[in-house]
Amino acid sequence: QEEQTLHTSTLSKTKPNQAKPSIMKLYTAATALLLTTTPTTYGFTASAALTTRHSSRLHVATAPPERTAPDAGYYPDWEDRPGLEPEEFIRSDESKPDLAGMWECPLTKWDSEGIDVVAAQREARKMPKCPAEIRATDAMNAKGAQYFVENKDKVRAQLLKHGSVWLRGFDLMKGVAGFREMHEALGLDPCLDPLHSSGLRKFASERDALYEEVNKPSLRGHYIGLHCESTAKRTAAYAAFVCFQKATEGGGRFLVADGAAILGELDTELLKKLYERQIRISVSNLDIPPTLPSFVKEGVKGLVDAAVAPKFDMDLEMIYESDGKPGRLQAVECAESPINRHPVTGLPVWFNNAHNHARKLRDRRPCGVPEVGMTEVFYADNMEPLTLEDCQEIKRASEKHITALSMEPGDVLLVDNYRALHGRDVFQGDRFHAVSWFTWDGDQIEWRGDEKRIVEKNGLNKAINSMMDWLPKDFESNQS
Repeated sequence: QEEQTLHTSTLSKTKPNQAKPSIMKLYTAATALLLTTTPTTYGFTASAALTTRHSSRLHVATAPPERTAPDAGYYPDWEDRPGLEPEEFIRSDESKPDLAGMWECPLTKWDSEGIDVVAAQREARKMPKCPAEIRATDAMNAKGAQYFVENKDKVRAQLLKHGSVWLRGFDLMKGVAGFREMHEALGLDPCLDPLHSSGLRKFASERDALYEEVNKPSLRGHYIGLHCESTAKRTAAYAAFVCFQKATEGGGRFLVADGAAILGELDTELLKKLYERQIRISVSNLDIPPTLPSFVKEGVKGLVDAAVAPKFDMDLEMIYESDGKPGRLQAVECAESPINRHPVTGLPVWFNNAHNHARKLRDRRPCGVPEVGMTEVFYADNMEPLTLEDCQEIKRASEKHITALSMEPGDVLLVDNYRALHGRDVFQGDRFHAVSWFTWDGDQIEWRGDEKRIVEKNGLNKAINSMMDWLPKDFESNQS
């Protein structure tokens, strides 16, 4: 704040012809800062803790809230199964075709009009437990990939029925090559991450269409709340999360919850309110001195909107001070329904990222990303942040239905991205999980569109991703 005051004071005393270099520096800084933010689809877009808090419109200095670890409904036991060494599990099968030119992530399938909330809750409560579990036997492991060839229809049916399937204790998927054999046997077609264009998630094995999960040491102390791997614009149809190495010093449970179960659990009046008013999510912040001239602010806004925001392949609006903080420019997604019908089954489900992105929840749990990556959830009709009471009900209903999976080497969680939400608990030591995303296939093949990746080695994308590696281990969100 002192640095901002000094900069503003100096600029205000500078003659007009002397101010131009400072303004140009501000434009450059605006571009650089937004490029280092983390958009909404990823769990590692954290809301940081501040020493100041504000109401929906008034900036008020208060003590930060106490941080407590979120809860879960079910904690399966660890089994301490061994894995492979890193040089072994990362090895690709070079005899297989290169998948780097995979499908683009498909456009989000929205069908949210005319939902009867009460009837939707009644139907959602009838749904079976999520996830289903398939535990490998010696005989199943002896078959290797052939087990999935023979049981493709069964596994895919379980995925549609339950929303996720935990493949537990399989030796085949302890390495990159076997993991690919598994999903190819199930007929899943890889696609890009919904925000691949941002470069914020790097590949574990590009030729195998396999991305790293959030394993960075600087983010191990950050709790990733429940979210669908989606934006208002793009959503992967399915995902397969794999464990190659569990956290070496503890923690790191993978979280999964049924969007139908959460819908059935939520307070009906709150659900009606959110459905009628819709929500908007801010995905990043750029804090500039609030006393700068309006033409400078508008210049920064225009530059960011035109040159930077399109990098994230999202429909964003640049808005000043939505959360009440003077001088804050926020990139905000368009209005969306918190409830959506499943594209295949037609079942209405809780389909949004509020548990992960609501500021009032992030500020009350472990968080490990700088303030520039703070997110917030607003009522779409008036751009007021969700109240603490509403956030707490979302927290209660969501966490009651979380299964905090004890994933070990070779375990895979298959996820229907329109039905189940996922996240990750904090961990200690080193951890290596990875994920592949998949587009539509079978009877829904026309929904994938006709876009395929133009394979290019984008230096800017890699530079953005590497910025997160520069953060120190165990970074705390109240660090600058």
